[in-house]
Amino acid sequence: MDKVNYISQTTSLTLVIAISLIFTLLGLVYSKKYQGLNNYLTANRNVGFFSLSTSLVASALGAWILFGPASAATWGGIGAVIGYALGTAFPMIFLIYLGKKIRSEFPKGSTLIEFLRKRFGKSLFKLILLMTIFYMFVFLCAEVTAVSILINYISGTSLWITALIILVTTLTYTLYGGLRASIFTDTIQSVIILVLFLISVIYLTSFMGDQFSFRFIAQKSPHLLSGSYVPNYTAGLTFFIAVAATNLFHQGNWQRVYAAKNDEILKKSLIISFITIIPIVLFMGFSGLVAVSVDPKVIPDLGFFTLLLKDQAEFLSLIIIILGLSLTISTVDTLVNAISSLVIVDAKATFKFSKNTDYLRLSKYFIIALSIVAFIISSKGFSVLYLFLLADLFCCAFVLTVFYSFYNKHLNEKTAYISIIVGLIGGFLLFPAPDFSKSLLVGIILPVELFPAFVLQSLLFLSFLIATFIPTIIWKLR
Repeated sequence: MDKVNYISQTTSLTLVIAISLIFTLLGLVYSKKYQGLNNYLTANRNVGFFSLSTSLVASALGAWILFGPASAATWGGIGAVIGYALGTAFPMIFLIYLGKKIRSEFPKGSTLIEFLRKRFGKSLFKLILLMTIFYMFVFLCAEVTAVSILINYISGTSLWITALIILVTTLTYTLYGGLRASIFTDTIQSVIILVLFLISVIYLTSFMGDQFSFRFIAQKSPHLLSGSYVPNYTAGLTFFIAVAATNLFHQGNWQRVYAAKNDEILKKSLIISFITIIPIVLFMGFSGLVAVSVDPKVIPDLGFFTLLLKDQAEFLSLIIIILGLSLTISTVDTLVNAISSLVIVDAKATFKFSKNTDYLRLSKYFIIALSIVAFIISSKGFSVLYLFLLADLFCCAFVLTVFYSFYNKHLNEKTAYISIIVGLIGGFLLFPAPDFSKSLLVGIILPVELFPAFVLQSLLFLSFLIATFIPTIIWKLR
């Protein structure tokens, strides 16, 4: 990766440490008076409209938003942008109806998987539990990777330094204060995110002039807007399916469903988050279309930053760092608390240890162990979008089976188990390598010459399509 020093490492590190410590202190001080397991898991089911709305937005818009939509847009066109935005926001509408149902059937619940534990046997439940934890773990790795790459791009700071600071400080207040601390800091972070996002919008639209427009994209990269450009459709559908499926399994969202003071507050908060999320993701994706039109050789993950920092403005560098940190910390604290709740509630009911086991303490040890692994992975600088896509694939194989079972009581455990496994295997066989040139089936097991060009160009799309819909076919056949 090219090292571009827009600001000094000293300035960058000072800002990273300061922002992280501020959120840590705020979380610790606020949550001190809210202790106990109910507060840790569901904030005592007493979260109001404003806090719930801001927390949903802040948790949904992690550091991925600075990388993913722009990166996808550079090769998936306008379709990828729209698919990404709708996929991110759609679960909020879905949760209006499903959340009310869950709250009614399990008023004292705290996780989605509690329903599945009662609906299916232990074999399938264990599989879904492990999948959910794995998905959120990869999500955690991707978030920390994203902000580490961001700081590295701006100041040249080593990836591991940023990753270490973020993980240590966020774990400190989240493992102490639980969901209550997460929601409180999310409220502050969401205000910061929206203010800094507006500054970015104003800057790009004001100082880039005609370049930041559909007309410019149509002149320089017309295929990205063309109805005949196949990736506009395949990428659009891929990202809609993948991102929507992922967010439906996001335990952080389900904790907030249970944390709402009542159904009406939950509904209003979800609608507000839906309305807020869509334009933000659309704008970030649009920046990727502009970036690749300005420079066809742009690094996809860095599309947004190449536009915002092309004049090497120190002020904008500081804004981006604060924005990236706020986005990352708001998502990391959500993920940490979500994984912890799964261990406390669901692992406790599944994996029997001694009667004297302190599951809250056990969950904290487990989170620390996962964070050490996440730190190692984040220090490697893998593609942020690729990490997210890997997590998304798992969710796609489960999503239709799991949520279909909410409304169809005739779907038995054996059929559900087989359908998920087959869908997951099928998806992995076609899931592309990091360079998207081949997959396990296409290019490794079988030579690429055996497959038509469309398959080679659409490996990601076909992978998610198979993982998502093969389970449905199996239901019908059985």
